[in-house]
Amino acid sequence: MNTTINEIFMHRCLELAAMGAGAVAPNPMVGAVLVHQGRIIGEGYHQQYGQAHAEVNCVHSVSENDKTLIPLATMYVSLEPCAHHGKTPPCADLIVAQGIKEVVIGCVDSFSAVAGKGIEKLEKAGIKVHTGILEKECREINRRFFTFHEKKRPYIILKWAQSTNGLIAGQDGAPVKISNSYTDRLVHKWRSEEMGILVGTRTAILDNPRLTNRLWTGKDPIRLVIDRVLKIPKHYHLWDGTVPTIFITAEDADTSGLTETMKLDFQEPFLTQLLHKLYERQIQSILVEGGSYILQQFISSGLWDESRIITGTVTLPHGLAAPILTGAKLYSTMQVHTDRIDFYHHQQ
Repeated sequence: MNTTINEIFMHRCLELAAMGAGAVAPNPMVGAVLVHQGRIIGEGYHQQYGQAHAEVNCVHSVSENDKTLIPLATMYVSLEPCAHHGKTPPCADLIVAQGIKEVVIGCVDSFSAVAGKGIEKLEKAGIKVHTGILEKECREINRRFFTFHEKKRPYIILKWAQSTNGLIAGQDGAPVKISNSYTDRLVHKWRSEEMGILVGTRTAILDNPRLTNRLWTGKDPIRLVIDRVLKIPKHYHLWDGTVPTIFITAEDADTSGLTETMKLDFQEPFLTQLLHKLYERQIQSILVEGGSYILQQFISSGLWDESRIITGTVTLPHGLAAPILTGAKLYSTMQVHTDRIDFYHHQQ
């Protein structure tokens, strides 16, 4: 097996997979290519939750002139083909039916309904299977999916903007514009990529945020609002019913339409309950946008996976201090016009 050639085609699978960001959760992002004698004759990716998987789109993309080459081609796929009936039929069955003799897989699927069963089905059909090609990269692109199934909780991204002197708001928590308009667009792109977006009560009352994706293409995340006694005014944006919204509360309340409540016992460990409930609701990832108190709760509990910290050019004379990030490893920094964004992984 030519490792270099296999990595080249697996990189293409990853490029394709990334095109499904924000549209396929809670399914994983997957890309697939069919290669005959070094030439790609078909490629596809999982484009929309509930619709055809990458392998199906890959096979369907093959031109009429090349269809006779499918049984002679090698299929590359970034994640183990599924072997179970879900929203769509098993992709492993499709590969077998197409007479493909060799399959190269980036990483094994740890989801219990797959978990090696796809590979087993392929091998029982006499197909030569190779695994572990760019495995780290293939797991990374689906880190939300793997975290959700392996840790039984959503993938958690913490995000805040801070001044040059480490403050995130003015005196008494008053909102202050810190990031520039280009970074604002990027943040809305981030929103489109996650299933949920979370804020605490104080942030909701002080900022009256919409928490929607208005500056980028794609869907809005589910709004998750911590409001123990439901004191956020009913005329605020979060109650407008325009997108699915869940108020996390200790109160009984009547809601309708796209707005609902999730009742928790605030006398018990709060985040553990919350993440369990979100897991049950199949909310695979959340972007935590504030405020400082709730962000610090996630950090102190060690319940986070990524942090994205935006530092603008504003210096505030006084105000609310940014959270103190611990257990973090800086893995990337980018400059967006006047803003610097630092990206951290949680060191567990």
